[in-house]
Amino acid sequence: MLFRLILLFTLLPLIDLAILLKIGSYIGFKYTLAIVIATGFIGAYLAKMEGRYIITRIKFDISRGRMPADELIGGLCVIVGGAFLLAPGLITDALGFFLVLPVTRNLFIDAIKGRFKKMLIERDVRFYFRR
Repeated sequence: MLFRLILLFTLLPLIDLAILLKIGSYIGFKYTLAIVIATGFIGAYLAKMEGRYIITRIKFDISRGRMPADELIGGLCVIVGGAFLLAPGLITDALGFFLVLPVTRNLFIDAIKGRFKKMLIERDVRFYFRR
């Protein structure tokens, strides 16, 4: 897991930088900078709005006595997506928008829940056979 994180935090910025340099050579420095700044501002605004909406849904679920599991995972997705959107680069911006926008964020939530379910089932099976 640590190796994957090291790869993520070293290779992804390098690939993003290479893409930005290539785009900059085609459309120019000013337009490339404008794209990076615009996606940063739009992403920060979207993350803020989605964060407020998720907090409202968490409060509503708690007031009804329900566990806000999907909203908590969604909140984590929005935080990570917001961080990706603030980082310069087109790949990180695409990942950030996928995590912040509700339509695609639900796909990530379902994938994360499935992964947790699989981990719990494997753990229970190992615990059962260990007795």
